[in-house]
Order: sequence, then structure tokens, then C-alpha cells
Amino acid sequence: MAQKSRNEIPEKYTWDLTTIFKTDNDFEDNFKKVQELSDKASKHQGTMATNAETFFSAIESSLAAFQLLEKVYVYASMKNDLDTSDNKYQGYIARVNALAAQVESTLSFVQPEILSIEPSVIDKFINEKPEYQLYKHYLDYIEKKRPHVLNENEEAIISKAQDVLSSSSETFAVLANSDLKFPEITDEDGNKVPLSNGSYGLYIESYDRRVRKEAFQGIYSAYGEYKNTFAQTLAGQVKADNYLADVHKYPNARSAAIAENNIPETVYDNLVNSVHDHLDLLHRYVALRKKVLKLNEMHMYDLYVPLLDEPPVEYNFDQAKERARKALEIYGDEYLEAVDHIYNERMIDVYETKGKRSGGYSGGSYDTNPFILLNYQDTLDDVFTLIHETGHSVHSWLTRKYQPYVYGDYPIFVAEIASTTNENLLTNDFLANSEDPKLKAYILNHYLDGVKGTVFRQTQFAEFEHYLHISQQNGTPITADGASEYYGKLNSEYYGDSVISDPEISLEWSRIPHFYYDYYVYQYATGFAAATTLSEAMFNHQNGAVERYLGFLKSGNSKYAIDTMKEAGVDMTKTDYLDKTFAVFEERLNELEKLI
Repeated sequence: MAQKSRNEIPEKYTWDLTTIFKTDNDFEDNFKKVQELSDKASKHQGTMATNAETFFSAIESSLAAFQLLEKVYVYASMKNDLDTSDNKYQGYIARVNALAAQVESTLSFVQPEILSIEPSVIDKFINEKPEYQLYKHYLDYIEKKRPHVLNENEEAIISKAQDVLSSSSETFAVLANSDLKFPEITDEDGNKVPLSNGSYGLYIESYDRRVRKEAFQGIYSAYGEYKNTFAQTLAGQVKADNYLADVHKYPNARSAAIAENNIPETVYDNLVNSVHDHLDLLHRYVALRKKVLKLNEMHMYDLYVPLLDEPPVEYNFDQAKERARKALEIYGDEYLEAVDHIYNERMIDVYETKGKRSGGYSGGSYDTNPFILLNYQDTLDDVFTLIHETGHSVHSWLTRKYQPYVYGDYPIFVAEIASTTNENLLTNDFLANSEDPKLKAYILNHYLDGVKGTVFRQTQFAEFEHYLHISQQNGTPITADGASEYYGKLNSEYYGDSVISDPEISLEWSRIPHFYYDYYVYQYATGFAAATTLSEAMFNHQNGAVERYLGFLKSGNSKYAIDTMKEAGVDMTKTDYLDKTFAVFEERLNELEKLI
């Protein structure tokens, strides 16, 4: 679909951001009000131990400031995403980011001051009035941090140092996205075209092997030229992670990072160990890819070309909504009511327009609708993107409906579960109801590629990330040669003998932004596996599965993520959910092998 200007798009396919603020003047008024609420909350500093009323007034006033800050941020960011070249909304984003840093610094006293009060006194405060019981889990969450939180002045200093501690990540982003010079390559039509981080994803999937080889070698020639600089930016981030873990008295950076969501380290170790136990399945899938593509030698740049042609089916956006809704009927009326509001009340910005942010996401805050950004192109993959983002949005919808603001969000650890569960239900629905072998093969391969790219690949990233942090902690400096040597060996182990681990792939670590996110990537893998287990239970009408799942969507932050998932039917401290995922992967791999 040709790129259009926004005034060419029918209104019903665009966001209605006036439901957040009717005008930019309202944004400005609320921007000021955030500052006022922050200043008001700061007056409680040093008073929280006085009595229960003062204690909870401090908590509620600080939460009020953050609640409005989120709404202000959502408006600015979404306005900017509709036209990233608009200087006005670029300015809004810069101002809101500065405001957020100011508010976080101003209110950084709250947790340390809570922890300066004896637990028995806090228990007494909670029991003074029934309405204070609401904060019991919130305070228990903070109490678990007691051994790791510094005094108010020290926490304020660390809060103000966040810009310094995040400088490596920012340097990486500027270098990779702005300063790095990529070569030109020759496209499928023989035209010279510029290579970039954005276009690389298109060229590496080209059916023309020469094009994907050129793209592969071109991208890594650019990163390789600055490999020592990238090693330094990554080392700086790892040092910052390790430093913050050390000053907060954690044994290592991984422990500090996953403690934020109260996740046991065994979850991480179980993931890595279980993936290694099932690498033979990935090797089989890679071997199948080599056979189908009829390659004497398969290289790393052959792993992303579509294994099958696009299925002979297209969905315009209205058809996509119907197809997604059909797959979601299993959830029942309440879920579908939320879906209908999102689909029909201008909460989705559908089509690509000039200057619009690429990709797709679900966004919003506690006091806004759950908005979805798409760049819809009528493909089957776009239907999967729609149902994925619908999962996020309905998760947010139900959480905010059933939880107060203090619990009105959900932890990152479970964020991808709701979206991927929806994708899996759509996969199951297609496989159960499709008679077209080409479509069926495409759907099977879509799922297998999802496991390859999410469970296997993200675990590979997680394993490498932990290696870097432990190495630096133990006194081994991070260098380009050392990182490349370890990454190259790890890559060979993951993908097996059917693919040649080209020397360029040893540099892949240099271009992965998630290595700057402090133990984030493992959650993609655990989330995908949990989603497979949950969707299989619901699709097969396991008794109580839907009710337990909806309970998870409604729970927000009112429980620890591990406990929420146990109640939903997945114990992520064990490996059963991973074993189930690999069993489904093998079953579908067998089926695809027979089909093609």
C-alpha cells in the first residue's frame, strides 16, 4: 500500500487522541499540574513516620503525581509517533522526559523513608483503617527490598546519576542509528540501494541469495569497523549494571534485575538448561530449512528467507478484525466487549502515513484508552500483529477495570504472555479449520519461526548477556575479540552442523540493543513458552483454563508475577511449561516435514 498523508486516511482508521486531552492547551495545563502534584507530595518528606494518616497521604500523593505524569507522557509520545518529523511534538517528548526525571528525583525519598520505619509500625498503620489494607501488597513488595535500599540521600544521589549510568546505552544508540556508515548493496532488480539497520531486515529475507549475502556482509562490515567502540559501550553498560547491583547489596546484576519482579534465579537457569536439552529440535528445523531451500551449504544469512511463499490469502483491515475476533471468541463475552470497543472506537491507528513511526505497539496509561499503533499492509502477518497487540490492549483494559492505580499495570515478566497467547490461539484456529495445505504449512512455519526467534534466539542472547556480566564481575575485561569468540562458539552450538557459522555472525553482539536493557531478553522466551502452555489448555477446553487465564489478565500488579502465573496454571519455577512448548514445537515440526 502506497504511503499516504494523514488527511488521506478515513477518520475511522485513525487514533482519537482527544480522549486523552481535547487540545494541546489541556496537555500544557496537565503538564504544569504534574509539577504541582510532585511539589505537593515532596512536602511529606521526613514526615511519614508521624502517623498512619501522614504515612498513607505521602504514598497516595506521590502515586497521584506519577499517575498524571503517565497520562501526559502518553499524549506527547503518541502525538510524536504520528509524525516523527514534527518538531512541536519532538519538543513535547523532550520536555516530558525531563519532567519525568525531575519527578522521580523529587519523590525518590518515598521508598527509603518507608524502609526507615520498623515493619511492626507499618503493620500497625495498615490495621488502623480498612482502606489502608489496599496497600498491603505494595508495602510487602517494598519490604522485600529492605536489604537492598540505601538511605534517602544515597538513593537520591543514585537517582540523579541515572543519566551518567545510561550514557553507554545512549552512545550505542547514536553510533548505531546515526553515525555508522553502511555500504550500498545491489537489490533484486539490480539497483544500488543504501543499507541501513531498518532495511537490513528486508534484505536478509530476500529470495535472492546474492542480496541477503550482500546485506549480511555489509551490515557486519560496518559494525566490525567499530567493534572495539561497541565493545566499550557494552562494557560500560555491564559495569553500570554490576555497580548498581553491588551498591544495593545483590550478589550479581542478574539477581538485582530479576528481583525487581520477584523472580527466582532458578527461572533463568531452568530456561537456559531446558533450551540446551532441546537444541536437537532447533538443529532439525535448521536442517529442514536447508533441505527445502535446496542448499549445498547453508549460511547464517539463509536463516531468515521465508521457507514458503506467502499463502494465497489477503485480509483487508476489516476482514482482519473479524478473523481475529473469531479466534478470540474462546474467551467469552467480557473479553469480546473490550475487543469491540478497541476495534470500533478509534483506538487503533491503522495505516502507514508519512512520518509515522514504523512497526506496531499497544500503549496507553491507567487513565487513557489502550491504543494500538499499526502500519497495516493486508498480509497474513499483519493479522497476527493485530491479534498480538489486541492481547496487550485487552490485558491493560481488564487490569485497569479491576485494579486501582497502585496495581493498575503488570510486570514486564508477564507482559508478552497475553499477546503471544492470542497469536497461538489464532495459529490453533487456522490449523484446526484450514483445508488449504499451503496455508497450513505457512501457519506451521510461522509458529516454528516464532519459537526459533523467541525461545531459542532470546535464550541465546540471555546466556551471552549473563556471561558478560559474570566475566566483568570476576575481573575479566570485555573486549571485542573476547566477546566475538564466545558469541561465535555459542552461535555454533545453538544452530548446529547444518549451517555454517560465518565469521561475521561472531559480531552479532555488537548490534543488539537489548544487551543494554539489563537482563530483559529472557522474558521473551519464558513468556512465549508460558503462552503456548496456556493457549493449548484453553483451545483444548481444559476445565477452568479460560477462567484462570482471565483471572491473570485482571490481576495486574496485585500479586507477584510468579504467583499470578501459578494461579493461571503455569508454574514457571519448574520446567513443565518449557517441556510443553518443545513438545508442541516437535509435533508441528513433524507435521511440516510431512506437508513439504
